[in-house]
This record gives sequence, structure tokens and C-alpha cells, in this order.
Amino acid sequence: MYDLVIHGGEVVDPGAGLRGVMDVAIEHGRIAAVGPDLASHPTRERLDATGNLVLPGLIDLHTHVYHGATYWGIDPDPVAWHTGVTTWVDAGSAGATTWPAFRDWCIRPARTRILAYLNIATSGLASATHELAHLDTMDVALCARTIEANREFLVGVKVRMGAPDVNPHGMEPLRRAIDAATRVGLPIMVHLGMSPPSMDELVGALRPGDSITHAFNGNTMRMIGEDGVIVPSVARAWDSGMIVDIGHGAGGFSFLTAEALIGQGRAPDVISTDLHQLAVNGPAFDLPTVMSKFLALGMSLDDVIERATARPAKVLGRPDLGTLRPGAHADVALFKVDHGDFAFYDVRGIRRDGQSRLRNTRTLVGGRVLASLPPAPPALWMTPSYLQKRIAQAGHVPDGYVWPYGKLD
Repeated sequence: MYDLVIHGGEVVDPGAGLRGVMDVAIEHGRIAAVGPDLASHPTRERLDATGNLVLPGLIDLHTHVYHGATYWGIDPDPVAWHTGVTTWVDAGSAGATTWPAFRDWCIRPARTRILAYLNIATSGLASATHELAHLDTMDVALCARTIEANREFLVGVKVRMGAPDVNPHGMEPLRRAIDAATRVGLPIMVHLGMSPPSMDELVGALRPGDSITHAFNGNTMRMIGEDGVIVPSVARAWDSGMIVDIGHGAGGFSFLTAEALIGQGRAPDVISTDLHQLAVNGPAFDLPTVMSKFLALGMSLDDVIERATARPAKVLGRPDLGTLRPGAHADVALFKVDHGDFAFYDVRGIRRDGQSRLRNTRTLVGGRVLASLPPAPPALWMTPSYLQKRIAQAGHVPDGYVWPYGKLD
């Protein structure tokens, strides 16, 4: 007897090659079967998904969810239930000395799964920036020991490269992050900011499987030159196995860069939000919104879904996530594709319009539906930006979004 059968929906699992109206059966928190007419099988519960897409639970490869102890962190639970994100990957909010509290106070109590890259800086991102100000805070041995003791949760090493974070240390933080990751056999994730160092230096040091995030940014440390053509060293690194992740955030995504790269046949490997206190109220908002921006840029629905499910699962080395294959974790996201005229913005306020928008209708983790939660209030140190106000005033927000800062003027 199955515990639950989701029936009547259109399954879309590009990583598993599943596409069509099928039922999904769940037993003991795992996918038991995918196929036609499973609802006729004895089951304890049925969930009617007619008119919905049935997707693997989304994986957001770049987030900041160390809430209550860092400048950037948000609580993922009030966001997860209405966005389909079942696995959150925190990108370096904690370092070795701040990791135990993150694990015990945030990760273990969460209703969704949280994995993490450990920051090469021992303090992590307790403050907004300057975690790399002193070389003695980049303890390679301690970083490696912490990962070895927490392999259940830690998936790699994070380093924020670019001015002002690395000054005056140049490439040394990146070298130390690679050293720590090599000791434990895991990849690194590199934040792209403002040069220096140069993109040539940075990507030349990376190994296959290492990621760059904020990859489609419009800053000086970007993947395209002034002519709009991909930088040759970046193309070589990408073709050699470097992972290209979006990491939208509040400063990491440019429509102009995205259009240039996609126009050259260079779609991202992974679509992620870099969701944090400065991004959760726009223009990123959530993963379905960021995915919808890539629909507006001309990517197919299946390709967009793959880059938020199977692709990040592969980066993480987790074949049990991001798929509806039997045996995988029963993390499932139901969506509708709304059709109409929708406005989307990048971090500089450049607008692009699209005719499709993904809207989550139900999210299941381990075969259990996540109950709704009210939105979390912004941190006391947050104030809305001009762009966030402009987007909210225009009503160009996700369905059900509530402006949290009081009266809009």
C-alpha cells in the first residue's frame, strides 16, 4: 500500500527523461513509482494534481539561510512552502567557528533540507562584507576538519572573490579555498564581484566541478568583454568543466549579460537565487521568479526546470535529489504556468517582459505537504531600495506577495 499517490498531473522531470500525464506514488518518504493509473493501487491518501505540472522538488544552489546570526540570512521555511524549493544550499554563511550554531539552530530544525558550502573565512558572513580582511581568518586545516566532521551537510568551500573583499590579498583567499577543498575532495564555489583580481586569473585557477556564481552579472568581473563576446579564458574553463551558476541576488544578475551569453549558445548550468535579506523582496523574490526570467529570455520550460533540479543535484553529487526516479527522496513541487503579460527586472532595474510565469501550488518534502506560514519580517537593519519600491508600486511581484515595509509612498 502506498502512503500517497499524486494523480492527474503532468510529470516534468528532465533529468529522468519523464514527461507526460502520470501518477507519482510515495512510500516511506521516497518515490515508489511513476506511471499511469497508480491511483487505482491501494493507497492511504490521494492528491489531485489535475491541471498542474508535477516536478521534482527544486534545489536552490545559492542561498543564505543562517538567520538570526548573520547579516544576510533569511528563514527558508516561510518561503519554501509556496515556492517549491525543498533543498536549500547555503553559500558560505557559516565558517568553521560559526558552523556549529548554524547546524544546530537553523539546519536541524528546518522543515526543508539545508546543505551548505563552508566559508573559507572562519567567521563566515556574520557581517555584510570584509570577512577576508585578515589572512589569519582563513584557516585551511580547520576548514577541512570541519567539513570532514560534517559531511552529512557540507558540500564544498565558498570564497567571495573581488574588491573590496579580497584586498589586499589578491588570489590568496582563492588558493586557500582550493587547498581546503582539495583536502576533502570537494568543489569550491566562487563569488564574482568587482575586479581585481581579473577573470583570467580567477577561472584559470579553477578545477572541473568548481562553480562560479553571480556568473551573469554586469559588474567588472564578468564573463563577457566590452564587445559582448564571452571572454576566451572563461569559455575554456567552462568547456573544461567549470560550473556556471546564476546566483541572482541583489547585485549578481544582468539581463544584458544573460542575453549576450544565451545568444552565443551559453545558457547557465544552474539557475539559483542567492536569496537573502536584500533579495527576498525583489528583484529576485524567489526561485520560480528567477526561473521565469529565463523563460522570458527564450529558454524552454524543460531546460529551465532541469537547471533547478537535475543540474544542481549533479553539482552536489546527490542523485537522490532533484528527480522523481523511484528511490529518490519524495520531494515534489506542483506548479502552474500562468500565461499573460509579466514584467521582470534585473538588479539594475532593466526590465524584460515575458508571457509565462511559474506559480507553485503545493510543495512536499519527504512525501508530506508543507503547511503555509506567514512571511518573515525583514531584519531590523534592512530598508527597501528604490528599485524594490518601484517594482512593488507597479505590482510586478509574484502572486500572493505582500510588501513587508508598511505603506508604499
